[in-house]
Amino acid sequence: MMQTLQWRILLGLLLVFFAGAATGFFGGAWHAHRIFGERHGRLMGERMRERMERQLDLTPEQVQVVDPILRKTAQRLQEIRAETGQRVSQTMEESRRELAVHLTPEQTAKLERMRQHHLRMLHWRGERWPPPPPDAP
Repeated sequence: MMQTLQWRILLGLLLVFFAGAATGFFGGAWHAHRIFGERHGRLMGERMRERMERQLDLTPEQVQVVDPILRKTAQRLQEIRAETGQRVSQTMEESRRELAVHLTPEQTAKLERMRQHHLRMLHWRGERWPPPPPDAP
């Protein structure tokens, strides 16, 4: 009787430990995505401006001159990222087609499942794949 109780307590503690670890892992991953994912997103230009304004002690007149430059820079960087994303997507698709010729039907199916899994992970992270073309809104 006493040994059964000890095992139940031990099992309960292990369940609590693993539940806490899982919560910490997924919460940390979500938080990291929010912090690092937005760094290169829509807020990048605003963060650059705020950082320069604060660190360089810009006057209001300087902020008015610097702001359009930084907005233009942020826009261009997003265009470069989109162009690069398109090139990566095209390269990966070419590689997949070249590989498929040398694979068995089972391997081809497995490769497609791997691709679908990758797309689901990108979707879960909030990314579009393939990325939109540079001139897309």
